[in-house]
Amino acid sequence: MAVDTDALIDWFAEVGRDLPWREPDCSAWGVLVSEIMLQQTPVSRVQPIWLEWMARWPVPSALAAETTGEVVRAWGKLGYPRRALRLHAAATVIAAEHGDVVPSDVDTLLGLPGIGAYTARAVAAFAYGKRAPVVDTNVRRVVARAVHGAGDAGPASNTRDMADVEALLPAEDAPAAKLSAALMELGALVCTARSPRCADCPIHAGCAWQHNGRPEYTGPAKPVQKFAGTDRQVRGLLLDVLRGSEGPVEKTRLDLVWHEPGQRDRCLDSLLVDGLLEQTADGLFALPGEH
Repeated sequence: MAVDTDALIDWFAEVGRDLPWREPDCSAWGVLVSEIMLQQTPVSRVQPIWLEWMARWPVPSALAAETTGEVVRAWGKLGYPRRALRLHAAATVIAAEHGDVVPSDVDTLLGLPGIGAYTARAVAAFAYGKRAPVVDTNVRRVVARAVHGAGDAGPASNTRDMADVEALLPAEDAPAAKLSAALMELGALVCTARSPRCADCPIHAGCAWQHNGRPEYTGPAKPVQKFAGTDRQVRGLLLDVLRGSEGPVEKTRLDLVWHEPGQRDRCLDSLLVDGLLEQTADGLFALPGEH
């Protein structure tokens, strides 16, 4: 398995997006925050919130000192707000046990609360320039096409996917880290799921998918994520009420956000279980730590 590493790295150096967490002076903390925010969320929505967070909480200890309620409020409409709680928990451990510096090795990163295989390797590669296979949906698609000649990646397999990318990385840390970023960028900008721009691809000549005649993907259909009418939408509407309030609110205010009481109450209960809301002794509802 091989791709033209030099061509891909050169392409990334020339056309890679100018993102603030890619700046040379961005701290490992800034990279970690960006990676958590970017999970299942597009760059365009993340960038303004990331800039606000880094201005407000430039080091882990600053975020750790904040109330979880304010962290959830500042998360805004990025979605999947449990990520905010996980980031707060990780910041607390980094501040207390790692001298306020994000660890650089994958195993230590994996020991932080809420940090999984992808995030640990992304921080090691993108913040510290280390050789670590970083695998997301975009990378899996690039490897499926360029290496395996398939229309798209099949069901995820951490072991197989990690081994595939590991085999492509140069032996040295610096070029391996650059290739990890380039693979991800190629999948995001050129080798897209729909309407890939193959003429603009720096590894077009050696792409196995091209040599196979660009076959259609024939694997299992990927689930389409809905939002309208889902519990995710209702949870977001409930949180919006609390983010916009000065303090605890009565349940009658929350009841106004959704017409179906069974779904609304189920979502309210799930927010309490997840620690994103709290109920006061007198039955009011508030963001965590704000009552």
